Amino acid sequence: MAKERGSKVVATNRKARHDYLIEDTYEAGLVLTGTEVKSLREGRASLVDGYAFIEKGEAWLDAVHIPEYTEGTWNNHSPRRKRKLLLHKAQIIKISHKTKEGGYTLVPLQIYFSDGRAKVEIAIAKGKREYDKRQTLRERQDKREADRAISSRRHLGE
Repeated sequence: MAKERGSKVVATNRKARHDYLIEDTYEAGLVLTGTEVKSLREGRASLVDGYAFIEKGEAWLDAVHIPEYTEGTWNNHSPRRKRKLLLHKAQIIKISHKTKEGGYTLVPLQIYFSDGRAKVEIAIAKGKREYDKRQTLRERQDKREADRAISSRRHLGE
């Protein structure tokens, strides 16, 4: 079989960028079983309730839903099991210090394949308050309206 090249996004957590202020992102490898990889290759995963944490010097990803592989047998994986993340020790220490500061959490942003290997993009994030979310939506809407006004003026001028 030929080696895979490029990247293929399996699942994204779009709500994370709405609910959290993203400080820093990291790419981590995932320790998976065979049926989990096959299920991911079919494009089936959900990051909605997922979170990451540091425990005893190791990074873990929990509550991410990777459904059972349909062609699997009795040794299929459990859909919401705890999965180990592969990060460098220095990255784990840096993330651990940041999350212990208070107010910060680790949120998975997307799962994807990079050159045939399953990766997860995790972010150190701070929760937004309700008025922050409204402010972000208002800014996005104002920018969209300004772009529309500029493009319509441009079309009228031609």
